[in-house]
Amino acid sequence: MSKVLVIAEHLDGVLNASATAKTVAAAQALSPDAIDVAVFAADPSAAAADAATIAGVAKVLAVANPANAQALAQVLGPQIAALASGYSHVFAPSTTFGKDLMPVVAALLGVNQVSDLMTVEGSRVFKRPIYAGNAIVTVEAPADQTVVATVRTASWQESARGGSAPVETATVDAALPVHTRFVGLAAGSTDRPDLQSAKRVVSGGRGVGSEENFKIVFEFADKLGAAVGASRAAVDAGYVPNELQVGQTGKIIAPELYVAIGISGAIQHLTGIKDAGTIVAINKDADAPIFEIADIGLVGDLFKVLPELEATLGE
Repeated sequence: MSKVLVIAEHLDGVLNASATAKTVAAAQALSPDAIDVAVFAADPSAAAADAATIAGVAKVLAVANPANAQALAQVLGPQIAALASGYSHVFAPSTTFGKDLMPVVAALLGVNQVSDLMTVEGSRVFKRPIYAGNAIVTVEAPADQTVVATVRTASWQESARGGSAPVETATVDAALPVHTRFVGLAAGSTDRPDLQSAKRVVSGGRGVGSEENFKIVFEFADKLGAAVGASRAAVDAGYVPNELQVGQTGKIIAPELYVAIGISGAIQHLTGIKDAGTIVAINKDADAPIFEIADIGLVGDLFKVLPELEATLGE
């Protein structure tokens, strides 16, 4: 018997519907007896109601606690570990949220975590990437342990909507730590689509040249209605904040369209975009590695090419 607990990701009561639905899709691949979604918040009602519409969900457990106002791994971890009793699997998306949280859950349950789950081969057999995505390894979790895993959202399609799972209030008896407290959240505000779930992404690299020059990337993204990303080289150079970094040590994404501007294509970056639908590369170096995986490649000076493309889009 398999029963999966999916940990919903949300921010200020707004569900990260894409990441949560993809995690549910991975859980469905197990053909479990039931999939329950848990929402931890000070007031989980809105996010729980949204999660209830994801197809395949048996029920949503709404865990209300003032301590859950912010998604602190050290606070949520003990509650999830307590709630995991009776579940064979505990899944969360392999986003910043899940990567921070699930190792804590695994440690509290005394098990090894399965990271970046790509495919389900059996109830306890999975495939995940290693060596920056250059190899895929098959791992098997022990039969007598709870499977704690993060789901590589770029490898899964969202579970459909239209469900109507019941929402139940759940009470969790767990000792919460006092050594961790929320101080503040520093995040850039933008009207652009979220990088992790956007259907279109435009990224800039070291070739853009400077923070000031990066505005050309933002302007082109706005023309396409796209999210903005960056290579690690651009982030390290201070062109943009690290929350825009795409790649092995940044965000793993799978947009329908990915435009790489001035990005050479280091393997760490390619790992983050390997599941993208169409990859367009613009670089003045014809030998840049990015062209080896690009569906469409354009060799040229980005400061000449982008204005021409923008003019064409305007027509």
